[in-house]
Amino acid sequence: MKIALIAHDRKKPLMIKLTTAYKAILEKHELFATGTTGGKITEATGLKVHRFKSGPLGGDQQIGAMISEDQLDLVIFLRDPLAAQPHEPDVTALIRLSDVYEIPLATNIGTAEVLLRGLEAGFLDFRTVVHELENRPLSLE
Repeated sequence: MKIALIAHDRKKPLMIKLTTAYKAILEKHELFATGTTGGKITEATGLKVHRFKSGPLGGDQQIGAMISEDQLDLVIFLRDPLAAQPHEPDVTALIRLSDVYEIPLATNIGTAEVLLRGLEAGFLDFRTVVHELENRPLSLE
């Protein structure tokens, strides 16, 4: 799977803990990240991460473009809900695109762990399940 990893400044240490704890799962997948976050992940874990620009310089938009082109399967975006972000419209757009294209999105550590454990358990193609559910006939029984 193709997984994007993004973290606001105050959440970067938490992203490092997450990627360190789940390194055995993450190393089996193709990883993408905004610039600073990706550098810190690689430095701390040795994981191979394709790095985009930093979030405020367009990295969020680059990841959003991948979502709109059906090139991402999962997004972990540890955002800081208590700090104003200068690029908040980009953050909102990324979240909206994840919803539009039905890409699983974790915006906090709890959801991130659930998604990574689901990945480990073999629930690899979230969108296939959604597609199957959408195409089932509606039963009123």
